[in-house]
This record gives sequence, C-alpha cells and structure tokens, in this order.
Amino acid sequence: MRKIFSSKTVVLLMLGFLVVVGLIVGSNWWAKRTNNPPFFQRAVNDLTGGAAKIISIPTNAVGNRANSLANLLNTFSENKALKSKLDGYAENKVKLQTVEEENQSLKKQLDLKKTLTDYETISAVTISRSPTTWNSQLVIDKGAKSGIKKGMPVLGDSGIIGLVSEVNTVNSKVTLISNTTEDTNQIAITVKGSAGDTNGIITDYDADKKMLVMGSVSNTANVNKGDTVVTSGLGGRVPSGLLVGKISEVTTDSYGLSKKIYIEPSSDLSKISTVLVAKSSMES
Repeated sequence: MRKIFSSKTVVLLMLGFLVVVGLIVGSNWWAKRTNNPPFFQRAVNDLTGGAAKIISIPTNAVGNRANSLANLLNTFSENKALKSKLDGYAENKVKLQTVEEENQSLKKQLDLKKTLTDYETISAVTISRSPTTWNSQLVIDKGAKSGIKKGMPVLGDSGIIGLVSEVNTVNSKVTLISNTTEDTNQIAITVKGSAGDTNGIITDYDADKKMLVMGSVSNTANVNKGDTVVTSGLGGRVPSGLLVGKISEVTTDSYGLSKKIYIEPSSDLSKISTVLVAKSSMES
C-alpha cells in the first residue's frame, strides 16, 4: 500500500506548523508590547469589517429608499388632510358670507317694508338665474298659490328690481328693470329734482357701469347728480312712488340734442337673493 505521507511531507508540515505557531506567539508578544491586537486578529477584523462595509452599501441604500418612500407617503397623506381642511374652511367661509349678505338684505327689506304703507308684501327667494339671462330675468319660489299675479312689482333690498312676468303654481318669473329689449319692459320713472319733477322712461342698461339709463330727456330739464328717481305710475303698469335709484351721471347724447342720465339702482341688481313682491291693499 502506498504511503500517504512521505518523510519529506511530514517535515514540511512540521515546519509549517512551527512557523504558524511562531507567528501566533510572536504576534501575541508584539501585541502585548505595543497594546495593539494580534496580527491574525487584525487581519480577521479587517476582513470582517470590509465584508460588512460591502454588504452595508446596498442595505443602506435600500433602507434609505424605503425611508424616503415612507416619508413621501406620509407627506402626501398630510397634504391631502390639510387640503381637505382648507377646502372645508373655504366652503364654510363662502356659506358664512352668503348668510351675512342675506341677513343684510333682509334687514334692509324690513326697513323698506315699513315704508310701503299702501302695499302688502310677499317674501320670496330667488331659485334660478341663468348666466345667459342674468340682466334680464330670474325665478322666485312663490307663485299663484301664494297670491302672486302677473304685473306685480318686485322689490329688492331697497327698491324696485322688476315686474312679475309669468306666474306658475309655486314659482314665478320676474323680468328685471335692466331688461330693456322690448318697449313693454320699459318702466316710467320720475326724477325728483330741486326745481321740479322730470318724467321719462328707463331706455337702456349699461352692463359695464351697472347703471340704468334714462334717455331722450330735454336739455332744458333741471336734473342733477344725486337726484332721487322713483316710478311715476304713468302708463298704469307700475305703481307710483317706488324707489328706483339715484342719478349718478348726467351727459348728452351723441348728437347733443338731449340729455342722457345714468341711474345707480337702489338695489344691487347683480346680487338678488331675496325679494318682496308688492300687492296693493286694494288687491288684497
């Protein structure tokens, strides 16, 4: 049988063993003398530290990405919650502003109602107003069931805003005084000037200035800025004495032959949420 180890191999193994032992002993002696870890321990530590560093690079990268993703998701959730709160605040602010405007309008209507001694009034709320017919008409929530009749004057918070033009059972259509597309819609008015009254009609509406226009007034008419304008009652369509507004500007037409008077409506025609329908005491 062949020998597993020859004498030469044994000698080499013994020499190698002695070298390793010598290195270990020498390393320990040197470590004690220099207060440093032994050579083999340092080699193992360096090897282990290097491997740990290599492994930590992708691990830390994955961890950082995971933390970034988690932070991003948290930020998104927080932003969503804050946006929802802000939307709620904005909605509540709009509701509060609407309620305050309605309250102010109702208070003015109470004062106006006290002056209408010859009329009974029916309170109503605007339920429809189309952007395409904003300056022409609106719909209120009272109709024939509440005693509304065609032709009745409709008042805003301070004065007349239009006439009832169509009556249904539970709602009615109101044609506004700013609707001057037909001669039948033009309302007869009187300017209460210091030197006497000047009669005329509402002939136009300037949407840019938000002013009613009284045209074809004689150049000799004594009308001035600030004069009060009321319904005249002429023509029998509208009762007399209902406040229309005040003169804001007096100019002449393009030919210089007559005066053109701009009237600021007593009620804001762009904001009509609640109205009073006037019914004369004779009708009631």
